[in-house]
Amino acid sequence: MTAPTLNEKWQRVADYAARHESEWSRDPEKDSSHWGIHLNDPPPWNRLLGPVFDRGPASGLVFHRDEELARWGTPERSDLTFSIAKEYLALLAGVASDRGLLPDLDATVASQLPGIGFDDPHNSAITWRHLLQQTSEWRGEIFEISDQVDHYRRLSFEPAPADPSSIPAKGTKRPAETPGTYYEYNDVRINQLSFALANLFGGPLPEVFDEAIAKPLGLSDTWHWHGYENSWVTVGERRFQSVPGGSHWGGGMRISAADQALIGRMLNTGGSFNGQQVLSTAWINEMRKPSAIAPFYGLLVWLNTNQTMFPSVPANAWFGVGAGSSIVAHFPDQELVAVIRWIKPDAVNDMLALILDAANN
Repeated sequence: MTAPTLNEKWQRVADYAARHESEWSRDPEKDSSHWGIHLNDPPPWNRLLGPVFDRGPASGLVFHRDEELARWGTPERSDLTFSIAKEYLALLAGVASDRGLLPDLDATVASQLPGIGFDDPHNSAITWRHLLQQTSEWRGEIFEISDQVDHYRRLSFEPAPADPSSIPAKGTKRPAETPGTYYEYNDVRINQLSFALANLFGGPLPEVFDEAIAKPLGLSDTWHWHGYENSWVTVGERRFQSVPGGSHWGGGMRISAADQALIGRMLNTGGSFNGQQVLSTAWINEMRKPSAIAPFYGLLVWLNTNQTMFPSVPANAWFGVGAGSSIVAHFPDQELVAVIRWIKPDAVNDMLALILDAANN
């Protein structure tokens, strides 16, 4: 694809991205001490279970409706996108909802899928909404990793606690709260959600993603959703790898910025693409509703409610966010989608402001 010539303002965007490229190593095998989330985990959970790959440079794309405004770096390159895979789990939950497989977000998972880890007295109260809003408080172990690993986890994009010094170290066991009453960003619970969705569909999620999302949008053939070495499961008569909603322990979604922009464009148009309704508008609206407990979070997507996440952009902007950092930013009023790959977290707010300024002029 021929890139549009960058005017002065878009060149400023590209230059800013290059100057603020992520400090993560471009090759995890050569410099594993500067790559990954698992490095911050307490043992025995601080190890990789899935494949990892070298990465490209700071890259990105910006679209207004179906018009490409700018690109920089290598946006056609397929790279791990870490927790933006959570947004794709939310899309698959939407596919299940649209097909009648998930008729009630507030139904308990155990009532639909007994025998997959939601049957004990505590976990039996967990609903699909709890899982999608990260308020489930699911307790247990999946693929040899306990939910405890992410107890007291804090992310750079979350609102800071009043007294950070009072928060115990990440991985310190925390008393269980009632499902639906406590928000915690927890990748083990996300993996449990992914496993539950695979049971709901009766097969591997990459197949569903390919049929329901990738093919209708015309994604490239370079994306891959990798599982763990120990995430093989049997659902019905099928044996396959359950896939994670990120790359905390390796694996996860490997996808290009160009493909991510196609997904973002579909979401920005209420789920339609080239005359086909890929996902219902009602589901996309549901994804964007703030959680009562964590108003900066919807259904596995980040919200800018009261401009608390990124002060320089509109309050109704919403985001997929992955470590490293990778951002898919949706600006409904401007009808823009911006994909930013491999940028320092503290540079994202200013980067988004530069993008909006360039797009508005």
